[in-house]
Amino acid sequence: MQETQVVLFCATSIPIILTPGPDIVYIVTRGVTQGRSSALLSMFGVCLGYLVHTVLAVLGLSALLQTSETLFNVIRYVGAAYLIYLGFRAFRSSQQLSISTDTAPGPGTNLVFTGIATSVMNPKAILFFLSFLPQFVRPSAGPVSTQILFLGLMFTFLCLAAYGIIAYFSGAFGNRLTTAPKAACVLRWATGGVMIALGMSLALRKQV
Repeated sequence: MQETQVVLFCATSIPIILTPGPDIVYIVTRGVTQGRSSALLSMFGVCLGYLVHTVLAVLGLSALLQTSETLFNVIRYVGAAYLIYLGFRAFRSSQQLSISTDTAPGPGTNLVFTGIATSVMNPKAILFFLSFLPQFVRPSAGPVSTQILFLGLMFTFLCLAAYGIIAYFSGAFGNRLTTAPKAACVLRWATGGVMIALGMSLALRKQV
């Protein structure tokens, strides 16, 4: 992959990763109620779930390309429309985030597996991976499966770094989420803008 593609992918992913959602709330909840180590274990489980999504994306999108490059491009455009939809939905969202006081589960293995389930069983995450990763794939640049695998691993690594920091400072971050809703609002608007811009850039780009 070209260096510019990698830089653009990272720049686009960061605001999306940092926008408070179910995964971040789950990690912060564990940190607030059970301590830093629980938050870190939960974060590890969530990121393992992203690896599952990466594998599913590799298998599904690679199979589509083998069937028809035109079909693959259709999926990319449908994905772009979905990203634009998510962007406008982020603009209109007024949902307030809350940190649960539920302390279960306790053991470390339960925290990891619950983190994996939180990520894997989220249908929106599946749709996101299938719509987001293809925007940075160029079939002419090499095997699509290799590109998707690389992007998925990079996204997971970025999440690992960002969520790791959030988990480490989960107590302070949780307090920030609940007492400063404007911060979450700014992130939602930044993410909405990124998603819409990404979808529009694809709509205006020639097929690859």
